Amino acid sequence: MIGKVFLCLEENMMRTADPLADDLREHGIAVVTVSYTRSHGKPLHVKEYEAAHDAAKPDEGGGNAEQLRDALYITDSDETYRALRQQDAYVLPFRHAGNREADFAGAAYVIEQIEELGYEEIDMAYRRLAGLPWEIFTTKRCIVRETTEEDADSFYAIYAEPEITKYMEDLYVDREAELAYIREYREKVYGFYGYGMWTVLLKDGTVIGRAGVSWREGYDVPELGFVIGVPWQRRGYACEVCSAILDYAAEELGMTQVQALVMKDNVKSLALCGRLGFQEAGEVREGNCGYVRLLWHAPRERRLWPDGLAGKILTKF
Repeated sequence: MIGKVFLCLEENMMRTADPLADDLREHGIAVVTVSYTRSHGKPLHVKEYEAAHDAAKPDEGGGNAEQLRDALYITDSDETYRALRQQDAYVLPFRHAGNREADFAGAAYVIEQIEELGYEEIDMAYRRLAGLPWEIFTTKRCIVRETTEEDADSFYAIYAEPEITKYMEDLYVDREAELAYIREYREKVYGFYGYGMWTVLLKDGTVIGRAGVSWREGYDVPELGFVIGVPWQRRGYACEVCSAILDYAAEELGMTQVQALVMKDNVKSLALCGRLGFQEAGEVREGNCGYVRLLWHAPRERRLWPDGLAGKILTKF
């Protein structure tokens, strides 16, 4: 988990980050500030990145790699950025009006509007860089978070039930292929969109299924997908989780419509979609399968545009 944040910024930009630093400290995060000055538009060699390293230097006896793992660096200096990347540190470049020409090659994201950041966004950014799952939300009985490779064994147990694979595609037979798929999904889907199919857990940590919103090729409306393992069916978990997902889609992702494609004889899922407020919108074929297409429309008062990490905080570099 994140334990320390280093703000390695140009001196006249440091005050812009004060609200962020205050919020981080209120959440128990240690904040180290390392400022530098510029001359003729370029950073002076006042050893700004060496100063950042000195601030992060562990006690004699080692532990540097471990300490780098729980720290996040935010810098507007491309020299500092490169030096920290060489140390395999987690670094978020900060681009502003004064450093538009800075070279942050290799950065997955860059920060903008640092004055609007808080603990939650920084924690999410750290998790993305460290490969840790985002917790999307909790419901009364469940936790919905991003999928990790550690979930694979639970998925195989859930998908071993014929009732599950009757209506959806099975997992890879080769476990290593499934793990590779999860890793690629985390990088390319979560990393780009910030959402997708997630893991559903009980609050005791038991994995009971998957659910989320994603995009099906050939459609311009996102799609709700869900599966709850047989031992946990008929207890209302699917309705509880999917209802929260639709709220999240409208209020956090700005989605005004969500579709569901359900096989005609999948009576349980059709009934669930009805309870969630979906309405039939015709029939479609995908491969050899026929589906009922259903559409959900977000209530107008819940149609809000996202203002979180994927919206205003990070920009794909």
